[in-house]
Amino acid sequence: MENTANLETSRLTQLTAINTAKVLTVLCLVAAAVIFGVRDFRQVLYLCLHVSYCGWWLLEQWLYPQRRQQMFSEPIGVVGFIFTLLLVGIFYALPGYFAFTNPEPLSLTTAAIAMPLYIFGSLINTSADVQKLTAKQFGAGLVQDNIWRVSRNINYFGDLLRYLSFSVVAGSPWAYLVPGWIAIFYLQLIFQKEEKMAAKYPEYAEYQRGSARFIPFVW
Repeated sequence: MENTANLETSRLTQLTAINTAKVLTVLCLVAAAVIFGVRDFRQVLYLCLHVSYCGWWLLEQWLYPQRRQQMFSEPIGVVGFIFTLLLVGIFYALPGYFAFTNPEPLSLTTAAIAMPLYIFGSLINTSADVQKLTAKQFGAGLVQDNIWRVSRNINYFGDLLRYLSFSVVAGSPWAYLVPGWIAIFYLQLIFQKEEKMAAKYPEYAEYQRGSARFIPFVW
């Protein structure tokens, strides 16, 4: 009985928790639309951006099944699963709450700032992921050309731009708590990644020096 329980727990991975959390975020946004109503283009734009982001996260794994084997494959317990739902599923939807409770109409200036952030963030993040996935399929080692020559953490940078776009559309200073937390979380991942990559690839130190001058924040 104990072995069966351990086996079931081991099948619960971080990716499963994150995928469930993305669905929860969409449900939270739909609930906000029902409760507070869609009064302005602000709410329409926010729904389009954030729901499409969650949808692409799930669709990308279906289009590129190999990604499921390369990211967030570590097992997670019940407590970790619930924490992920609260953090990624509910807390990450916080800008949506402010977007739906903001009585001010969305200005063209705000939309003009948010849309490029989301579009370029999506292009940067997706192209980086696809390039790395393709390179790994062909047995490449350290990927450091094309978009990865700009920064060794360019995918994090692109994702952060998208979350910034959500906060811009929300129009509340409190909405920036989410991208602020994500920036801190990504910095932690970056430091962990630095140690692993430096030990795995002898040429990583030179790659660090070459890419740092482009986007220092995501070196």
